[in-house]
Amino acid sequence: MDEVTFKSDTVLSDVHLYTPNQRHLMVRLNSMGQPVFLSQFKLLWNQDSQTDSGTMGGDHRDVPIEETPARTGSTGSPPGSGHSGAGFPLQADVDSTGQQGTGAQLDEDGDLDVVRRPRAASDPDPAWPPRDKVWRGALFLADYILFQRDLFQGRTVLELGAGTGFTSIIAATVAQTVYCTDVGADLLATCQRNIALNSHLTASGGSGVKVRELDWLKEDLCTDPEVPFSWSEEDVFDLYGHTTILLAAEVFYDDDLTDALFKTLFRLTHKLKNACTAILSVEKRLNFTLSHLDITCEAYDHFRACLQQLEQLRDGQLRFAVEPVEASFPQRLEYERIRQLELWKIFVEPGT
Repeated sequence: MDEVTFKSDTVLSDVHLYTPNQRHLMVRLNSMGQPVFLSQFKLLWNQDSQTDSGTMGGDHRDVPIEETPARTGSTGSPPGSGHSGAGFPLQADVDSTGQQGTGAQLDEDGDLDVVRRPRAASDPDPAWPPRDKVWRGALFLADYILFQRDLFQGRTVLELGAGTGFTSIIAATVAQTVYCTDVGADLLATCQRNIALNSHLTASGGSGVKVRELDWLKEDLCTDPEVPFSWSEEDVFDLYGHTTILLAAEVFYDDDLTDALFKTLFRLTHKLKNACTAILSVEKRLNFTLSHLDITCEAYDHFRACLQQLEQLRDGQLRFAVEPVEASFPQRLEYERIRQLELWKIFVEPGT
């Protein structure tokens, strides 16, 4: 991975050979080991455009968006992320850079790096909206938040693997407090900038979005004041005392990452004082694997196995109930809502 160069004309294709990856999980995912892509954006939607019922009023397809390209990586938003939406259409001009390398055809995970042909002067202008600048699961989850505003009204929300902070910002339009978490000071600083750019969306009377580091491989939250984006005692008290909704979008593309997420979810829910609901967004990716010489969904299958295992846990303290969410809610953001996009709810209640 250290020797792979990512440029603006590089595509991470759906052809995945599923070769073993020996790199330590967080080394692969944080700024020490992965070329990074940052995306900064501003949503020029005004809260006054909502109807009295709390839903977005009118057609917002023409709402202008300002985006400043930069670079980042994320456990929540894979490389190349930017956001586009019908309600919040983002410009897709994302600048990306990476470490210099050998130009290998495969990355360390076994993904083929496919380079687009140079665009000719005679080519027509690209169709709007630009596609595939962000993994669709984050927009899918944001659509659900916009549809179920009452569910988030006045709540304390924790997002795991927030990426650029987009879903946290959407949640903050109605929630009391949103903890936007990920790893890596560079990524979290970008989240902080995006939140500042979009502070006009924060629900009135709320505490807004708080950017904090949450490493899924560590048992405890970092409370060292010398560490950027660490947790204060007040934060920890508020998180454990008031959180009732947890979010995670598009963090299930790697088995190690999926395992870490579910372990973190299990650990956190045992510390929360209230019953809570976790809402997970996943895309069922169809990949060709050498092990099967066929199209498979191994990352998705592992995700489903983790859901089943969690539901079957009987530790006497908590009970986990899992159910899928029907994808019949309105689409307000611009992305391709394919049938492989899924939402799952995990209801966490005291055990009996």
